[in-house]
Amino acid sequence: QVRLVESGGGLAQAGGSLRLSCAASGRTLTTYTMGWFRQAPGKEREFVARIRWSASSVYYAEYAEFVRSRFTIFRDNAKNTVYLQMNSLKPEDTAVYYCAARQASVEEYGYWGQGTQVTVSS
Repeated sequence: QVRLVESGGGLAQAGGSLRLSCAASGRTLTTYTMGWFRQAPGKEREFVARIRWSASSVYYAEYAEFVRSRFTIFRDNAKNTVYLQMNSLKPEDTAVYYCAARQASVEEYGYWGQGTQVTVSS
């Protein structure tokens, strides 16, 4: 059973930075697609970023338009951990951020973390 645990959330000022971590246990997730999602109060959960493994052993990162050039997703396979570096934070980035994992051949994310709160003050 895969377990994902997020950390690194907290309070930041607009323009500041935070780095979220998602530590996986129970299985090595080297070839899994790892994603970050967020949910703000009163809103639906939305995609933020993902990093996926390709057959050529190259990882590709993809981002939602509203975080492109501000957020960076990367992973450390030795630690079975994926990160989300968030720079130039805006108050509208305030949300609970969730880490998720899915097998490369599956559309649905089958594993989710418990979420970590990010609050950005203006």
